[in-house]
Amino acid sequence: MDRRDLLGLKRAAAGGGGGGGGAATYQRLATVTANVRRVGGGSGVMTVETGVDVPDAALRTRAAQSAPRLRSAYNAVVQQAASSLLPGAPPDVERLARDLQAATDRTLGRAGARLLLGTVMIA
Repeated sequence: MDRRDLLGLKRAAAGGGGGGGGAATYQRLATVTANVRRVGGGSGVMTVETGVDVPDAALRTRAAQSAPRLRSAYNAVVQQAASSLLPGAPPDVERLARDLQAATDRTLGRAGARLLLGTVMIA
């Protein structure tokens, strides 16, 4: 089952819902992972699903061409966030989103691409 069906996002991404962008403006990126410390000294994995919505056609082309650079920037942000977590503490999703958006803008050279977060999970 597609989780987007549950949230009604699939319809919006296909252009059937409100909110502006359509399927052509959304680009899903690879899942980003980083190691975290767990309570008791074990290790775990922090997983973050990301994507970008880019309404501007020229910037969308740049985002598609810069996908490897975006993934690299996102990896650095998630690794930094994971390494700063105390064992057993939840991730600060607001800060993570803000840092990932800044990495998006910096990598693409200007604002205009909106970072979309999926699941942020520690297992």
